[in-house]
Amino acid sequence: MRRFVVVGHRARTSGDFSLNDLPGGAGRIDVLCRCVNAAFFLSHDLRHNAECYLVLLGEPTPPKTVLFRGSELRSLNPDERSAGALLKKALSLLCGDEFRESSPGVYVRRGGLARLLGEVPCGLLHEEGGDIRSADNLPEGFLLSDHMNFTEDEDKMTRDLPRISVGPVSLHADHAITVVQNEIDRRGHGWK
Repeated sequence: MRRFVVVGHRARTSGDFSLNDLPGGAGRIDVLCRCVNAAFFLSHDLRHNAECYLVLLGEPTPPKTVLFRGSELRSLNPDERSAGALLKKALSLLCGDEFRESSPGVYVRRGGLARLLGEVPCGLLHEEGGDIRSADNLPEGFLLSDHMNFTEDEDKMTRDLPRISVGPVSLHADHAITVVQNEIDRRGHGWK
Protein backbone atom coordinates (compact mmCIF):
# COMPACT_ATOMS: atom_id res chain seq x y z
CA MET A 1 0.00 0.00 0.00
CA ARG A 2 1.22 3.48 -0.88
CA ARG A 3 0.20 6.12 1.62
CA PHE A 4 0.51 9.88 1.40
CA VAL A 5 -0.15 12.25 4.29
CA VAL A 6 -0.57 15.92 3.41
CA VAL A 7 -0.97 18.66 6.00
CA GLY A 8 -3.32 21.47 4.94
CA HIS A 9 -2.47 24.33 7.27
CA ARG A 10 -5.35 26.63 6.33
CA ALA A 11 -7.76 24.12 4.77
CA ARG A 12 -11.35 24.55 5.96
CA THR A 13 -12.63 21.93 8.38
CA SER A 14 -16.29 22.38 7.47
CA GLY A 15 -18.12 21.99 4.18
CA ASP A 16 -19.22 25.62 4.08
CA PHE A 17 -17.00 26.64 1.18
CA SER A 18 -17.73 27.26 -2.47
CA LEU A 19 -16.37 24.91 -5.11
CA ASN A 20 -15.85 28.07 -7.18
CA ASP A 21 -13.27 29.40 -4.68
CA LEU A 22 -11.12 26.48 -3.52
CA PRO A 23 -7.93 28.58 -3.26
CA GLY A 24 -9.39 31.45 -1.26
CA GLY A 25 -12.55 30.66 0.67
CA ALA A 26 -11.59 27.04 1.29
CA GLY A 27 -8.11 27.78 2.64
CA ARG A 28 -6.06 26.44 -0.29
CA ILE A 29 -7.98 23.18 -0.53
CA ASP A 30 -7.05 23.38 -4.23
CA VAL A 31 -3.51 22.30 -3.25
CA LEU A 32 -4.90 19.28 -1.40
CA CYS A 33 -7.20 18.38 -4.30
CA ARG A 34 -4.19 18.26 -6.63
CA CYS A 35 -2.44 15.98 -4.11
CA VAL A 36 -5.42 13.62 -4.10
CA ASN A 37 -5.33 13.49 -7.89
CA ALA A 38 -1.57 12.85 -7.94
CA ALA A 39 -1.97 10.02 -5.43
CA PHE A 40 -4.58 8.16 -7.49
CA PHE A 41 -4.75 8.97 -11.18
CA LEU A 42 -3.17 7.00 -13.97
CA SER A 43 -3.84 7.68 -17.64
CA HIS A 44 -6.98 5.53 -17.83
CA ASP A 45 -7.39 4.17 -14.34
CA LEU A 46 -7.08 4.80 -10.61
CA ARG A 47 -4.38 3.46 -8.34
CA HIS A 48 -6.24 1.00 -6.14
CA ASN A 49 -3.16 0.41 -3.95
CA ALA A 50 -2.95 3.98 -2.63
CA GLU A 51 -4.36 5.98 0.26
CA CYS A 52 -4.21 9.72 0.78
CA TYR A 53 -4.73 11.32 4.18
CA LEU A 54 -5.44 15.04 4.33
CA VAL A 55 -4.82 16.61 7.75
CA LEU A 56 -6.89 19.79 7.81
CA LEU A 57 -5.96 22.52 10.27
CA GLY A 58 -8.09 25.48 9.19
CA GLU A 59 -11.18 26.99 10.78
CA PRO A 60 -13.69 26.37 12.21
CA THR A 61 -13.08 23.00 13.97
CA PRO A 62 -9.47 21.80 13.54
CA PRO A 63 -7.99 19.30 13.31
CA LYS A 64 -9.78 16.86 11.02
CA THR A 65 -8.42 14.07 8.84
CA VAL A 66 -9.98 13.01 5.55
CA LEU A 67 -8.95 9.65 4.11
CA PHE A 68 -9.25 8.73 0.43
CA ARG A 69 -8.88 4.95 -0.11
CA GLY A 70 -8.15 3.97 -3.72
CA SER A 71 -9.55 0.45 -3.48
CA GLU A 72 -13.02 1.86 -2.68
CA LEU A 73 -13.07 5.26 -4.44
CA ARG A 74 -15.97 6.20 -6.68
CA SER A 75 -16.98 9.52 -8.24
CA LEU A 76 -13.46 10.97 -8.36
CA ASN A 77 -12.58 12.63 -11.64
CA PRO A 78 -9.20 14.13 -12.58
CA ASP A 79 -10.02 17.74 -11.77
CA GLU A 80 -9.77 19.82 -8.60
CA ARG A 81 -13.50 20.47 -8.45
CA SER A 82 -14.33 16.75 -8.27
CA ALA A 83 -11.96 16.14 -5.36
CA GLY A 84 -13.21 19.38 -3.78
CA ALA A 85 -16.81 18.16 -3.97
CA LEU A 86 -15.87 14.91 -2.21
CA LEU A 87 -14.03 16.89 0.48
CA LYS A 88 -16.98 19.27 0.89
CA LYS A 89 -19.34 16.33 1.37
CA ALA A 90 -17.02 14.67 3.91
CA LEU A 91 -16.57 17.89 5.88
CA SER A 92 -20.33 18.44 6.00
CA LEU A 93 -20.77 15.26 8.09
CA LEU A 94 -20.78 15.25 11.84
CA CYS A 95 -17.81 13.15 12.81
CA GLY A 96 -16.16 11.80 15.91
CA ASP A 97 -12.86 10.16 16.74
CA GLU A 98 -13.33 7.24 14.33
CA PHE A 99 -13.45 7.45 10.54
CA ARG A 100 -16.94 7.87 9.13
CA GLU A 101 -17.62 7.21 5.45
CA SER A 102 -19.08 10.13 3.51
CA SER A 103 -19.03 8.53 0.06
CA PRO A 104 -17.42 5.37 -1.32
CA GLY A 105 -13.73 5.46 -0.41
CA VAL A 106 -13.83 8.80 1.44
CA TYR A 107 -13.77 8.98 5.25
CA VAL A 108 -13.53 11.77 7.82
CA ARG A 109 -12.72 11.95 11.54
CA ARG A 110 -11.59 14.43 14.13
CA GLY A 111 -7.90 14.35 14.98
CA GLY A 112 -4.67 15.46 13.45
CA LEU A 113 -1.08 14.70 12.63
CA ALA A 114 0.11 13.39 16.00
CA ARG A 115 -2.49 10.64 16.01
CA LEU A 116 -1.96 9.78 12.35
CA LEU A 117 1.81 9.46 12.77
CA GLY A 118 1.13 6.82 15.43
CA GLU A 119 -0.95 4.86 12.91
CA VAL A 120 0.82 5.28 9.56
CA PRO A 121 4.60 4.72 9.41
CA CYS A 122 5.93 7.64 7.38
CA GLY A 123 9.05 9.11 5.93
CA LEU A 124 9.24 12.87 5.60
CA LEU A 125 9.60 14.26 2.08
CA HIS A 126 12.21 16.96 2.60
CA GLU A 127 14.75 18.75 0.41
CA GLU A 128 17.57 17.82 2.80
CA GLY A 129 16.74 14.11 2.90
CA GLY A 130 18.50 11.22 1.25
CA ASP A 131 17.89 10.76 -2.47
CA ILE A 132 14.84 8.56 -3.08
CA ARG A 133 16.61 6.92 -6.04
CA SER A 134 19.39 5.56 -3.84
CA ALA A 135 17.22 4.54 -0.87
CA ASP A 136 17.29 0.79 -0.28
CA ASN A 137 13.94 0.68 1.47
CA LEU A 138 11.13 3.14 1.09
CA PRO A 139 8.68 3.76 3.92
CA GLU A 140 5.05 2.74 3.71
CA GLY A 141 3.90 6.34 3.94
CA PHE A 142 5.17 9.73 2.86
CA LEU A 143 4.47 12.93 4.77
CA LEU A 144 4.50 16.34 3.16
CA SER A 145 3.09 19.80 3.65
CA ASP A 146 0.84 21.93 1.47
CA HIS A 147 2.17 25.26 0.18
CA MET A 148 3.37 26.21 3.67
CA ASN A 149 6.32 25.00 5.72
CA PHE A 150 5.76 22.77 8.72
CA THR A 151 5.22 24.64 11.97
CA GLU A 152 7.67 24.42 14.86
CA ASP A 153 5.39 21.90 16.62
CA GLU A 154 5.14 19.79 13.44
CA ASP A 155 8.92 19.90 13.06
CA LYS A 156 9.22 18.51 16.60
CA MET A 157 6.69 15.74 15.83
CA THR A 158 8.56 14.71 12.69
CA ARG A 159 12.20 15.16 13.71
CA ASP A 160 12.80 11.41 14.12
CA LEU A 161 11.22 10.42 10.80
CA PRO A 162 13.51 9.33 7.99
CA ARG A 163 13.95 12.17 5.48
CA ILE A 164 13.66 11.47 1.79
CA SER A 165 14.29 13.89 -1.05
CA VAL A 166 12.77 13.66 -4.52
CA GLY A 167 15.35 15.97 -6.03
CA PRO A 168 17.62 18.98 -5.62
CA VAL A 169 14.87 21.64 -5.81
CA SER A 170 11.59 22.21 -3.96
CA LEU A 171 8.53 20.92 -5.80
CA HIS A 172 4.83 21.50 -5.33
CA ALA A 173 3.32 18.86 -3.06
CA ASP A 174 1.36 17.19 -5.87
CA HIS A 175 4.46 17.03 -8.07
CA ALA A 176 6.45 15.43 -5.25
CA ILE A 177 3.74 12.75 -4.93
CA THR A 178 3.98 12.10 -8.68
CA VAL A 179 7.76 11.64 -8.43
CA VAL A 180 7.36 9.21 -5.50
CA GLN A 181 4.70 7.24 -7.40
CA ASN A 182 7.00 7.05 -10.41
CA GLU A 183 9.92 5.80 -8.33
CA ILE A 184 7.79 3.08 -6.73
CA ASP A 185 6.38 2.15 -10.16
CA ARG A 186 9.89 1.84 -11.59
CA ARG A 187 11.02 -0.37 -8.72
CA GLY A 188 7.93 -2.55 -9.08
CA HIS A 189 8.64 -3.13 -12.75
CA GLY A 190 12.29 -3.98 -12.24
CA TRP A 191 13.64 -0.62 -13.40
CA LYS A 192 16.42 0.86 -11.33
